Amino acid sequence: MSNMKDKMRGRAWRAILNMAFFSVESAVIIALSIVLFGLGYAPFDWWQAWYWLVFGALAEAVYLGVAVTDPKAAQRAVDRMLTERYDPSHIRNPLARERLKRALEYRRLIGEAAANHTGAMRRSIEHTAIEIDDWIEQIYLLARRLDMFEENDIIGRDRRMVPHDLKTLRRRLEAEQSPEVRAELEEAIQTKETQLANLRSLENNIKRADIQLDHTLAALGTVYAQMQLIDSKDLDSARAQRLQQEIHDEVMSLQDTISAIDEVQNYQRYAASR
Repeated sequence: MSNMKDKMRGRAWRAILNMAFFSVESAVIIALSIVLFGLGYAPFDWWQAWYWLVFGALAEAVYLGVAVTDPKAAQRAVDRMLTERYDPSHIRNPLARERLKRALEYRRLIGEAAANHTGAMRRSIEHTAIEIDDWIEQIYLLARRLDMFEENDIIGRDRRMVPHDLKTLRRRLEAEQSPEVRAELEEAIQTKETQLANLRSLENNIKRADIQLDHTLAALGTVYAQMQLIDSKDLDSARAQRLQQEIHDEVMSLQDTISAIDEVQNYQRYAASR
């Protein structure tokens, strides 16, 4: 979890720096210094053309420093980074896509709340926002798993065919007299029963994932509401600590569901390849 947070902080920092560097203001500073250098313009007798390059570099450094320390500009950069990385348009399930959009909106509002505060209060909300970034990632990954399940033709075919195949094998076993054939039928039935059990486990995990996405969105809304109630005197209180623990528990629960889905799907692929 710590590595994930460090990676998220690194991505956020790069997003802030990239947004500042590729802004219109930055482009104007760079272009103007290059043009003035090329023209050789000298506002003073002692001025040399290459001074414009130095001046431009210093001006760019000052601008970037101001931009990356502006909390509102930083928040806009993080919002854009999250939306690009966890783009709702990548999700084809309409309900899951809408939930992801709303989760990103809650994250944006929480980030704006941090930008509107200073000092310890701002740092506390920013820390919570970073925790929520992990949450957003798990929501996105779970939504992708729903898409993969719904679009997997092989799993869809197996869900239809395996119960029918199992019934057919059992009827054949009842009518079969040969011990050798019965042994083969029993082995085939056992394989089909295992396959059916895994398919049902996958179906249950998908149902759980759908319910969990809805629950997670409600929990995220609750976190946002609680953030409005925490003021500077509550920063070290049990309320703030419970809030962070609730976020951590939600992230771990989502990870468990994703792992359970992946485990069954990996088994299905392994069984199909045999």
